[in-house]
Amino acid sequence: MVNDVLATMSPDFSKLYSKRGRPSIAPEKLLRSILLQAFFSIRSETLLLEQLRYNMLFRWFVGLGMDDAIWDVSTFSKNRERFLRGEISDKFFAAVVEIARENNLASDDHFTVDGTLLQAWASHKSFKPKNDDDNPPSSGRNPDVDFTGTTRKNDTHESTTDADARLYRKSRNTASVLGYLAHALMENRNGLIVGIRTTRATGTAEREAAIELIRGVGGARRITLGADKGYDAAAFVEELRAMNVTPHIARNLSRRSAIDERTTRHAGYEASQRKRKRVEEIFGWAKATANLRQVHYRGLRLVSETVRWTSIAFNLVRLRNLGVA
Repeated sequence: MVNDVLATMSPDFSKLYSKRGRPSIAPEKLLRSILLQAFFSIRSETLLLEQLRYNMLFRWFVGLGMDDAIWDVSTFSKNRERFLRGEISDKFFAAVVEIARENNLASDDHFTVDGTLLQAWASHKSFKPKNDDDNPPSSGRNPDVDFTGTTRKNDTHESTTDADARLYRKSRNTASVLGYLAHALMENRNGLIVGIRTTRATGTAEREAAIELIRGVGGARRITLGADKGYDAAAFVEELRAMNVTPHIARNLSRRSAIDERTTRHAGYEASQRKRKRVEEIFGWAKATANLRQVHYRGLRLVSETVRWTSIAFNLVRLRNLGVA
């Protein structure tokens, strides 16, 4: 499946590379290597190259011969910006989703949306007041910091190592961490990802991202969108209905729910509530297998790229399990 997608993307690669100068590392090999990191839980590119030196399975998948030299780790860094500029991951993701649709494995009518918190590659000690020129940096690499009695907010503080990271917690029972939010739109037939977004961690980011994601798959026909009770907000539900989307959202009974019996009386609502829990399998696989619990890059652009490649890897594994390959 990877080879089929890469074959269709060859014209896109040609636009990114110059025809003069020394031959570059084939982009197909680099992209297969990125997928290997997610498939086999390899936590860094340095460890991946170490594996490529002796692992025949990895060499075969990437397209390296037994005597081919392994490139330097800086090759990933130099080509990452090129892939971002050419929107390679977006096109790859769309091609994999198209494989699912061609095999009639993806629903066009029933979807589920959810978000998860990803811990940023930044520590609490880097979260300091903005424009704080009165306190010079402490000597030493790991200074002692006491946060007792201090109030830290995203409005007044930011991380000195990752300015896009935000202090956020998923619930009252969890600690606040510097992180990002990843949002996935899942089709309900086989649990495949058909839309992915990464945003800064804010209180409204999940509902805002859900509107963007469902707008990308909606049309004249009526579709359904399942979600947990965190999406049970009157303004969000009304916006979905205006877009011809039936909100199959779990009711938040701790306050006045925006979901009434007009929706819950139908059998489709109960089916969506059963199906929507499968979206947690996506996040569980991404964090446990693809090492996405804490992202190893800084900045929203690079984190978004990592999340997108992880989503591509998940869909490929899922399609393989469904017998497409």
